[in-house]
This record gives sequence, C-alpha cells and structure tokens, in this order.
Amino acid sequence: MTGSRRWSGDWARPGTPQTPLVDVLVPTSGRGTELGVTLAGLAAQDDPSFRLVLSDQSDHGAVAGEPGVQAMLRVLRAQGREVVELRHLPRLGLAEHRQFLLDQASAEFVLFLDDDVWLESGTMKRMLDAIVELGCGFIGSAVQGLSYLGDDRPHERTEFRPWEAGVLPERIRRDSPAFGRWPLHNAANLAHKAAEVEVEPGGWIAYRVAWVGGCVLFRRRALVDSGGFEFWPDLPQEHAGEDVAAQWRVMERWGGAGILPSGAVHLESPTTVTVRLIDAFDVVFPAV
Repeated sequence: MTGSRRWSGDWARPGTPQTPLVDVLVPTSGRGTELGVTLAGLAAQDDPSFRLVLSDQSDHGAVAGEPGVQAMLRVLRAQGREVVELRHLPRLGLAEHRQFLLDQASAEFVLFLDDDVWLESGTMKRMLDAIVELGCGFIGSAVQGLSYLGDDRPHERTEFRPWEAGVLPERIRRDSPAFGRWPLHNAANLAHKAAEVEVEPGGWIAYRVAWVGGCVLFRRRALVDSGGFEFWPDLPQEHAGEDVAAQWRVMERWGGAGILPSGAVHLESPTTVTVRLIDAFDVVFPAV
C-alpha cells in the first residue's frame, strides 16, 4: 500500500472503498489521446484519496471508444479509486458543463482538471497541503508548456509576489492592477521561476494570481456558496473565461493562490475552444 493508492500487488484482491477527500472533476470532448495522458497523471498520485467524475461531451464517445482511456480507467479502479463515467449532452457551453460536474460532487474538496493536463506525482498532495494550511478558497497549479523551457521570459514574471503571511481575500476585475499578473502563467514561466528560488522537494510557495487555468483545487463549500458556475444561463453557448469568473467570486470571500512549483503540464494540443469572442467574466462582472 502506497498512501491511498493500492499498489499492483493488491490489484486483484478485494478492497474496502475509501471515502474520497477530493472529487476530481474532468470535462472532456473529443480528446481521447489527451484524456488518456491526463488519467495517467492521476494514476501516479499516491494521495489524497479521490473519486474521478468524468463527463464526456464527445460526439462519438471518446471515453467508450479509446483503448488508452479505458486502460487508464481500469488502472484507477484497480488502485482503489472510484470512477464515475457520464455522458452529458447536449452541449450548452463550458460553464454549464462545469456546473453539471460540480452538482455531482460531494467531497470536501473538488479538483477541476482539464482533459489536456498531466500531473507530476505528488502534485495533488501538495495542493491539498497548501489549501489546508492556508485555509483559502482555492489553490491552483497553473499549467506549463514545456516546449518553452528554452524560452526564458523574465519580463513576464515581474508580477510574481508570494503570499508571506497567509492568503487574504481579493477583488479582481479586468481593470484592476492585479489583472496584470496573468502573464505569470504563460509559456514555461513557472518552471523558470522555480529554478530561481529554493523549494524543498515536496514543498511549495503560495503566490498571488489573477486566476489559474487547467488545474484548480477548491473547497467545495466555498465554490458552491459563491454560486459555482450557475451564471451559465447568462452566457452564449460559445464563451471562454468561465473559470475566471468562478475563481474571482471565491477570491472575494475566501482568497485564492497558486503554488510554485506547479507540477501541472499542458499537453499543448490545439484548443477545442475556438470561438473566444465572449469572456464570461466580462458578463458576470460588467464594467461600470
């Protein structure tokens, strides 16, 4: 036994289901290859105990049709993880899909993980350690594009500011100075920043963010009490930035942070969100 994950010597033995501390919520659509890599990253996590809720909006069912995806789902189940496979159609937009997933959750914490993100072993535990110690509403591991390791951009890291004495609530809007932190998560900026500071293996530094994309651990109650993604009916089906709007609402009441190093790797596949004319946060928080 390694943490909450059953090792291969126990895969064929009857096991006692664990109460998950985290519900991992993964929306997917038409990304069988990428999803398999994402699930492989989850299978590498020793702790915490978690349940996977996978919601598929693929036209032809990537979950059912991809051998790599099914193989990794079998691994997760053998490791003692509960896996819930759902089909959720018709498509009503990203925010509605995220709200549907949130409605399925019951654990104390929820991890929204995109279907094109690989997690280094230990990433989930570090995120959980951080959110418990800091007592904030969310912790994010911003995704990095490792094809940019040779593209050092110190000018995009000037806004890096660690939280020195706990995470405090913040109000962020497009016109606020804090919005200018967004370039921190470009390219491989976090990997380059991690190389500049001393962090012990397994450790982390919490820092101020504008928002975090791709891999965010919430206190479920903080997200639900902030309204989650229930603003989805106010949006056109084609939109982006729904995660930003939800995070800003949580940040105003409980605060939120990113952690360094990240441990989350973006697979750098072409985006499936090709129409980005509407940013959800501009609708939820209109300029006055």
